[in-house]
Amino acid sequence: MFKGSKNYITELAFTIIGCAIEVHKELGPGLLESVYERCVKHELQLKGLTVLSQQRIPIHYKDLEIDADLRYDLLVEECIIVELKACDGILPVHEAIVLTYMKLLEVPKGLILNFNTSNLVKQGLRSLVNEYYTNLEE
Repeated sequence: MFKGSKNYITELAFTIIGCAIEVHKELGPGLLESVYERCVKHELQLKGLTVLSQQRIPIHYKDLEIDADLRYDLLVEECIIVELKACDGILPVHEAIVLTYMKLLEVPKGLILNFNTSNLVKQGLRSLVNEYYTNLEE
Protein backbone atom coordinates (compact mmCIF):
# COMPACT_ATOMS: atom_id res chain seq x y z
CA MET A 1 0.00 0.00 0.00
CA PHE A 2 1.14 3.55 -0.81
CA LYS A 3 2.63 5.45 2.15
CA GLY A 4 3.07 8.98 0.68
CA SER A 5 1.10 12.15 1.30
CA LYS A 6 -2.06 13.75 -0.07
CA ASN A 7 0.06 16.59 -1.45
CA TYR A 8 2.22 14.14 -3.40
CA ILE A 9 -0.88 12.43 -4.82
CA THR A 10 -2.37 15.80 -5.83
CA GLU A 11 0.83 16.95 -7.56
CA LEU A 12 1.15 13.61 -9.35
CA ALA A 13 -2.48 13.79 -10.50
CA PHE A 14 -1.84 17.27 -11.97
CA THR A 15 1.19 15.88 -13.82
CA ILE A 16 -0.86 12.99 -15.21
CA ILE A 17 -3.65 15.33 -16.31
CA GLY A 18 -1.09 17.65 -17.93
CA CYS A 19 0.35 14.73 -19.91
CA ALA A 20 -3.15 13.68 -20.99
CA ILE A 21 -3.91 17.26 -22.10
CA GLU A 22 -0.72 17.26 -24.17
CA VAL A 23 -1.74 14.01 -25.89
CA HIS A 24 -5.30 15.26 -26.46
CA LYS A 25 -4.04 18.57 -27.83
CA GLU A 26 -1.70 16.74 -30.23
CA LEU A 27 -4.02 13.92 -31.37
CA GLY A 28 -7.55 15.15 -30.68
CA PRO A 29 -10.58 12.90 -30.15
CA GLY A 30 -11.57 9.92 -32.28
CA LEU A 31 -8.78 7.38 -31.84
CA LEU A 32 -8.72 4.03 -30.03
CA GLU A 33 -8.11 3.91 -26.29
CA SER A 34 -4.96 1.86 -26.88
CA VAL A 35 -3.42 4.74 -28.86
CA TYR A 36 -4.08 7.22 -26.07
CA GLU A 37 -2.77 4.72 -23.52
CA ARG A 38 0.57 4.36 -25.30
CA CYS A 39 0.94 8.10 -25.76
CA VAL A 40 0.04 9.03 -22.18
CA LYS A 41 2.38 6.33 -20.87
CA HIS A 42 5.16 7.73 -23.06
CA GLU A 43 4.56 11.30 -21.81
CA LEU A 44 4.64 10.13 -18.19
CA GLN A 45 7.84 8.16 -18.73
CA LEU A 46 9.43 11.22 -20.34
CA LYS A 47 8.83 12.92 -16.98
CA GLY A 48 10.70 10.12 -15.24
CA LEU A 49 7.64 8.50 -13.68
CA THR A 50 7.19 4.76 -13.18
CA VAL A 51 4.22 3.58 -15.21
CA LEU A 52 2.84 0.06 -15.49
CA SER A 53 0.23 -0.82 -18.06
CA GLN A 54 -2.23 -3.65 -18.62
CA GLN A 55 -1.18 -5.58 -15.52
CA ARG A 56 -3.50 -8.17 -13.99
CA ILE A 57 -5.43 -7.21 -10.89
CA PRO A 58 -5.50 -10.03 -8.35
CA ILE A 59 -8.80 -10.89 -6.73
CA HIS A 60 -8.79 -12.63 -3.36
CA TYR A 61 -12.07 -13.79 -1.89
CA LYS A 62 -11.66 -15.40 1.51
CA ASP A 63 -9.27 -18.31 0.80
CA LEU A 64 -9.92 -18.27 -2.95
CA GLU A 65 -7.76 -16.58 -5.56
CA ILE A 66 -9.80 -15.75 -8.66
CA ASP A 67 -8.23 -15.29 -12.07
CA ALA A 68 -10.71 -12.96 -13.73
CA ASP A 69 -8.13 -11.41 -16.07
CA LEU A 70 -8.98 -7.89 -14.88
CA ARG A 71 -6.42 -5.36 -16.12
CA TYR A 72 -5.96 -1.68 -15.42
CA ASP A 73 -4.88 0.73 -18.14
CA LEU A 74 -2.11 2.56 -16.26
CA LEU A 75 -0.73 2.54 -12.73
CA VAL A 76 1.47 5.56 -12.08
CA GLU A 77 4.07 5.51 -9.30
CA GLU A 78 2.12 2.64 -7.69
CA CYS A 79 -0.45 5.10 -6.34
CA ILE A 80 -2.79 6.37 -9.09
CA ILE A 81 -4.88 4.18 -11.37
CA VAL A 82 -5.57 5.83 -14.74
CA GLU A 83 -8.45 4.48 -16.80
CA LEU A 84 -8.49 5.79 -20.36
CA LYS A 85 -11.67 6.02 -22.40
CA ALA A 86 -12.64 7.03 -25.91
CA CYS A 87 -16.43 6.88 -25.63
CA ASP A 88 -19.50 9.10 -25.61
CA GLY A 89 -19.21 9.85 -21.90
CA ILE A 90 -18.03 8.65 -18.53
CA LEU A 91 -20.70 6.40 -17.04
CA PRO A 92 -21.33 5.41 -13.42
CA VAL A 93 -20.11 1.89 -14.27
CA HIS A 94 -16.72 3.34 -15.29
CA GLU A 95 -16.45 5.00 -11.89
CA ALA A 96 -17.49 1.78 -10.12
CA ILE A 97 -14.83 -0.19 -12.00
CA VAL A 98 -12.06 2.27 -11.11
CA LEU A 99 -13.15 2.39 -7.46
CA THR A 100 -13.03 -1.41 -7.35
CA TYR A 101 -9.57 -1.50 -8.96
CA MET A 102 -8.41 1.05 -6.39
CA LYS A 103 -9.73 -1.10 -3.55
CA LEU A 104 -8.25 -4.34 -4.90
CA LEU A 105 -4.83 -2.74 -5.41
CA GLU A 106 -5.03 -0.56 -2.26
CA VAL A 107 -4.41 2.57 -4.33
CA PRO A 108 -5.60 5.95 -2.97
CA LYS A 109 -6.55 7.74 -6.21
CA GLY A 110 -8.01 7.02 -9.62
CA LEU A 111 -8.43 9.13 -12.73
CA ILE A 112 -10.79 8.48 -15.61
CA LEU A 113 -9.76 10.31 -18.77
CA ASN A 114 -12.16 10.29 -21.72
CA PHE A 115 -10.41 11.45 -24.88
CA ASN A 116 -13.60 11.54 -26.98
CA THR A 117 -14.35 15.15 -26.00
CA SER A 118 -13.50 18.59 -27.28
CA ASN A 119 -12.21 19.62 -23.83
CA LEU A 120 -10.56 16.86 -21.82
CA VAL A 121 -10.60 18.69 -18.48
CA LYS A 122 -14.14 20.07 -18.61
CA GLN A 123 -15.88 17.07 -20.19
CA GLY A 124 -13.59 14.06 -19.97
CA LEU A 125 -12.10 13.95 -16.48
CA ARG A 126 -13.20 12.24 -13.27
CA SER A 127 -11.04 12.16 -10.19
CA LEU A 128 -11.78 9.56 -7.53
CA VAL A 129 -10.37 8.94 -4.05
CA ASN A 130 -11.09 6.33 -1.41
CA GLU A 131 -10.40 5.50 2.24
CA TYR A 132 -6.71 4.93 1.50
CA TYR A 133 -6.49 8.58 0.39
CA THR A 134 -8.49 9.80 3.39
CA ASN A 135 -6.03 8.11 5.75
CA LEU A 136 -2.94 9.74 4.22
CA GLU A 137 -1.07 12.63 5.84
CA GLU A 138 -1.41 16.03 4.20
